[in-house]
Amino acid sequence: MSRKPELRGRAARLARLFPGPGSRAQAARTPFVLLVVLLLGGGLIALLVLNSALSEGSFKLDDLQRDTKSLTDEEQGLQRDIDSYSAPEALQQRARELGMIPGGDPAFLNPDGTVKGVPSVAGRQAVSRAAEQSAVQMPLVLLPPQPAAAPPAAGAPATPQADPAQTTTTPGR
Repeated sequence: MSRKPELRGRAARLARLFPGPGSRAQAARTPFVLLVVLLLGGGLIALLVLNSALSEGSFKLDDLQRDTKSLTDEEQGLQRDIDSYSAPEALQQRARELGMIPGGDPAFLNPDGTVKGVPSVAGRQAVSRAAEQSAVQMPLVLLPPQPAAAPPAAGAPATPQADPAQTTTTPGR
């Protein structure tokens, strides 16, 4: 007559929570636990991959910001060079180096063909000084020798040749 004693109160509630050996409830709980473990593991792996992707994006962003800063510095340097070359004093200096002289007063043509204003010629002293500077700065450039001309075709006019006795040379050159 072995009969289990009937539990009451708190003991009965605890007995219901912990079923005895060989019960069917233990076998049904195993797939659920595996599912929870797999979901937690998958979530952790997904977080790790997401964190790695964000870190890689952060490194790329830093590289791009560094490149942008260097290109901005280069652009500012080039703009400074452009400003220095286009300054009026620099333009005037380069024009004088090229032998240019300041012009006189301009005259304008109206649409009806009349002239507005009185033109003036650049000063003779400036012109002669520019000619001296250009003669000093400009080297003498020799043209390449002309190839021997083929005899003219029948009926074609002959081209006149320059007479060497008529050519003049400039002194000092």
